[in-house]
Amino acid sequence: MATHINLTDMQLMVHVASALSLTKGAERSHLSLPAASNRVKNMEAYLGTQLLYRTSQGVSLTPSGEALVKHARIVLRQIEHLRGDMREFSSGIKGRVRVYANTTAMNEFLPTALERYLVAHPDVNIELRERLSHEVVRAVADGVADIGLTAQASGGVGVRFLPYRTDRLVLVTHARHELARQRRHLFASLLDHDFVCLFEASAIHSFLQQAAEDQGRLLKKRVEVSNFETCCRLIAAQVGIGVIPESAASRYADSMPIAILALEDGWALRKLHICVQEASELPAFARQLVDLLVADAAVARQTQHTP
Repeated sequence: MATHINLTDMQLMVHVASALSLTKGAERSHLSLPAASNRVKNMEAYLGTQLLYRTSQGVSLTPSGEALVKHARIVLRQIEHLRGDMREFSSGIKGRVRVYANTTAMNEFLPTALERYLVAHPDVNIELRERLSHEVVRAVADGVADIGLTAQASGGVGVRFLPYRTDRLVLVTHARHELARQRRHLFASLLDHDFVCLFEASAIHSFLQQAAEDQGRLLKKRVEVSNFETCCRLIAAQVGIGVIPESAASRYADSMPIAILALEDGWALRKLHICVQEASELPAFARQLVDLLVADAAVARQTQHTP
C-alpha cells in the first residue's frame, strides 16, 4: 500500500481527468495500464475514499477525485513555477508576476502602469494574459494568476476584490450613420448591422458574442481587427459599427469622423476591480504591483472628480 502520493500520481490523475479515460491517462503519463490502475488503487487505499467511477464507457471523477485533481493541478503548477523561477534566478531575474486581465484593463489602463512598474523593477518579469472577467477570477482563485483585473466584483472562493477603474462600453458609428441620429441604444437593436470587431481571441469579442447569443442572435462580423485604433479607422471608413470602451473611442473622436453613442444595457458600465487571493502570501515585488495599481486608480478617481 502506498504511504504517500507523489508527483507521478498527481500527474496521472490530472491526465485521467482530462481524458476521462484511465487508458489515455496512463498513455499520457507514460505508464502501462496495469501500473496506472495500481497507482489509482493505492491512492484510494491511502486516502480511504474512491477517486473514480468506473463504467464500460470509461471513467469519471468522484467528488473526492475532483478535489484531488484540483489540488494536484495547483501543486503541479507550483512545481513548474519553481522550475521557471530557478532558471530565472540563474539568469539574474528574481521574480515573475502572473497578471490576468479583461480587454479594457489590458488595453486601456495596464500599459502605463506596467511601464512604470517594469522600469522600477528591472529584475522582475510579467506574465500577462487577456481573459474574460469570470476566467480572470477563476484563475486567481485557482492560483493560476497572482493578480487579476476584472469587471466582476465578487466570486471565486477566497478571492479579495479592490476597486480599480470605471469605464463604459459605447457604440461607435460613422458620424453620419443612421444610428448617430439617436444618442442612446440597446445592444439588441444593433444586431442587424455589420460589426467591426476585435479579433476572436480577445475577451471583449467573446463578451459581445455572448451578449448577442443571449438575444438569440449572432454578431454580423464584417471584419476582425487587432486594436481599438484600427477598429475606429474602419468605422470612420463606414465599414461597420463597433462596441469598444469609451476611453478608447474618445482618443480618436477628434481626429476621425466617428460618433460615440451610449448603450443603455446595464453591462455597458464596467467597474473594474483588482482581485487577489484573500490568504495569498504574495512576494514583496508582486504586492508592490498591487499597491501601484491601487494608487493609480486613486489618482484617476481624484482626477475624474476634480472640476
